[in-house]
Amino acid sequence: MSRRAFGGAVTAGAAAAAGLAGASPAGAAEASPAAGGAPAEHAFRAARGSHSRRPNILFILGDDLGWADLSSYGSSHIRTPNLDRLARQGVRFTDAYSGSATCSPTRFSLYTGRFPGRTKGGLAEPIADRSAGLEPTHPTLASLLRDSGYATALIGKWHCGHLPDYSPTRSGWDEFFGNFGGALEYYSKLSNTGEYDLYEGDAEYKDLRYYTRILTERASEYIGRDHDRPWLLNLNFTTPHWPWIAEGDETEAAGIARRIKAGDNRALWHQDGGSVEKYKELVEDLDRSVGEVLKALKRSGQERDTLVFFASDNGGERFSYNWPLAGNKGSLQEGGIRVPTIVRWPARLDGAQISHEPVFTPDWTATLLEVAGARPHPAYPLDGTSLAGYLLRGEELPERDLFWRVRGERALRRGDWKYYRGKSGRDQLFDLSADVREQADRAALRPDLLVELRTAWERTDAGLLPY
Repeated sequence: MSRRAFGGAVTAGAAAAAGLAGASPAGAAEASPAAGGAPAEHAFRAARGSHSRRPNILFILGDDLGWADLSSYGSSHIRTPNLDRLARQGVRFTDAYSGSATCSPTRFSLYTGRFPGRTKGGLAEPIADRSAGLEPTHPTLASLLRDSGYATALIGKWHCGHLPDYSPTRSGWDEFFGNFGGALEYYSKLSNTGEYDLYEGDAEYKDLRYYTRILTERASEYIGRDHDRPWLLNLNFTTPHWPWIAEGDETEAAGIARRIKAGDNRALWHQDGGSVEKYKELVEDLDRSVGEVLKALKRSGQERDTLVFFASDNGGERFSYNWPLAGNKGSLQEGGIRVPTIVRWPARLDGAQISHEPVFTPDWTATLLEVAGARPHPAYPLDGTSLAGYLLRGEELPERDLFWRVRGERALRRGDWKYYRGKSGRDQLFDLSADVREQADRAALRPDLLVELRTAWERTDAGLLPY
């Protein structure tokens, strides 16, 4: 089954029923209508002649959400009606990737539009102490948009450094409400070191309610304000990242908090807890929370002129459903970096569309800057390619390489071909159009292509900071 046919087989809201059986050739109507008469997905085409003002940008990240954890991406047991509806109203990407395989380097790639390895802070995979962070002098998506007239806010997980040296408010966001670290216990807000980690700006903010509810309320309040200029809101949920604490699990949460206070710095990993059912609760709660935020956007009257983006920061972990992809968070196999990605902009994009173009996190930085009328800083060239021409003007995306590097692994995708070297140290070559699970190594059959892609990877790597 080809990559395009595979992606087309999974329809928003009906993936479980459709499975892989309903695939159609690329360019045709690519999915059966979902239950309730929802329109069939069709191959992406840019809407011609639409116009709008500079959009508001609502950029939503889930945390460790796997590629197939949404029902619109194939999950048979998790129901995500709000995100499925978002996909039906916009464009669903089947071959979208995170900038890295773990939390903080992907966020570096989003905020800077560059490979994580271009900055010292991006070498941490992920940041686990106070020694690294996003340098305030580096231009960011937020600082560039702010300079072009946008209001900017980040609500939720930052994970690009700690106080006193690093903070969203030092890197271009006018407002920050959220946590600095990579994870926290959802009720007590304790980090793995026992520090309280909920802040408004640079000051602690006390609220011991369930974290996902707090972020949802804050985001809805921000959207509902009387804005006098376009805005960027980065809404970074920690859901469904461990610990596996759903709303109402206060007894389990208190037990984890006690262990943290007693000096157990691995209590947050919650390796003695969680289940497929608990993970389902977390993902479905994320879906409900996104739904509440989107309702606030609709009530505000800004829906038409707001570009909404939803994705995960990397692949899923432990209880995530990634089928048919191999690997998960931390790996450069498909399951570690291919992520669900949805874009909706009613003023400029038609709904019920599906795109199979390979894209990754730095591309979205370049895209958002272009649609907002902002320019990259000339001293910090972007590694992403703007998708604005493809999305809005019907232009072909140029063939280019998608590059990843983590400790012990390397990967590069060019078209349907992927070069991969895992911790075994063996160079492998996969044709993702026929083998999305990365099980049929074609290196011996295409040695010339293997050398070409390996050389391309090494050329890019040579320009990055060494580990």
